Amino acid sequence: MALLAAAIFAVAQAPPPQPGGPPPEHEKNPKPTNLKVLPRNLTGDQVHDIMHGWAGALGVHCDKCHAEDPGKIDANGHPRLNFAADTKPEKAQARIMYKMTENINKSYLPKIAAVAGANEEQPKPVNCGTCHRGHLKPEQYVPPREEHHDH
Repeated sequence: MALLAAAIFAVAQAPPPQPGGPPPEHEKNPKPTNLKVLPRNLTGDQVHDIMHGWAGALGVHCDKCHAEDPGKIDANGHPRLNFAADTKPEKAQARIMYKMTENINKSYLPKIAAVAGANEEQPKPVNCGTCHRGHLKPEQYVPPREEHHDH
């Protein structure tokens, strides 16, 4: 069961490309060129959707991990981003964190599920939002103080 959950999570994190040939004509985003942890056969729109999800889970915008492309301005007068560049350390951190969540989902959740048994609730896959919950730096969880009552 946990393997199925991990597989479903992996698909949600990195959806498979459309089979057969070039991307459809309606693709809005160019084919990515510097994928190091995501599957290289993803379309530009698929990578865009994944990145948008990550940005939302961390409460950031694209420029947190992606550097400006010097001298290139978009139609609205904003600097364009060089999505392939590896100049910002945040991009390297994101890759490490992605590998970590994949490792948890593929290596650890199946072990937890095996120990838990069929009658217990199976562990749910983790993703960026599991810890970050819309914050760049996850907020530390502080358990509530236990109240002890004497009877």
